[in-house]
Amino acid sequence: MTADGTGSPLTPDERRAELAESLADLRGRIAAACAAAGRDAAEVTLIAVTKTFPASDVRLLAGLGLTEVGENRDQEARPKAAECADLPLTWHFVGRLQTNKARAVASYADVVHSVDRARLVTALSDAAARDGRTLRCLVQVSLDEAEHRGGASPAEVPALADAIAGAAGLRLGGLMAVAPLGADPLPAFERLAAVSAELRRNHPDARIVSAGMSGDLEQAIACGATHLRIGTALLGGRRAIVR
Repeated sequence: MTADGTGSPLTPDERRAELAESLADLRGRIAAACAAAGRDAAEVTLIAVTKTFPASDVRLLAGLGLTEVGENRDQEARPKAAECADLPLTWHFVGRLQTNKARAVASYADVVHSVDRARLVTALSDAAARDGRTLRCLVQVSLDEAEHRGGASPAEVPALADAIAGAAGLRLGGLMAVAPLGADPLPAFERLAAVSAELRRNHPDARIVSAGMSGDLEQAIACGATHLRIGTALLGGRRAIVR
């Protein structure tokens, strides 16, 4: 069926054409935003957030050259990653992560964007070391303390970054943040850029800035985002159930 879950089911060829059109439009937006910011579009990595969409869409996107895949929930991500294990994909876990899910996520994720507390650093390190894997981890920064969507305060970032950098099986990649709901995202992303600059003083290789989604990617790119987490603009409206 169409991307929003309505209408007649699409054939694989029709869905591929739909995704190809969305991807072309999205890359056009990214290129325009980079040009406006005086940046090279090659500096920006596009992550397809496939929450509620089937593994068949992941395969179609891989065929279109998009191999960075993001998921929010372990119970959906784990079987999807297993089903696509034959593809050369990089899996990003971008949702809030409970400590008791760390071992499961560490078994398939390559990058964890949502590290916001010391207990989670320990749990991910133990899991990665047990499995003989190396996880790239980003510190999630809260840009609005009034919200409850996870994230460490900017003041907590240095200690968390040091903990990740010193943990077995983990590699510090940089920062992630979500813009506050209902507000101009630009000031928030400017704050994130400042926190990132400060982080790189002690961790110069922690260059990832994961920020920007379908509605605010232009502002994120203007503020130096290196990774965009895109769902709706690429895949369409969320589906209630993955089939």
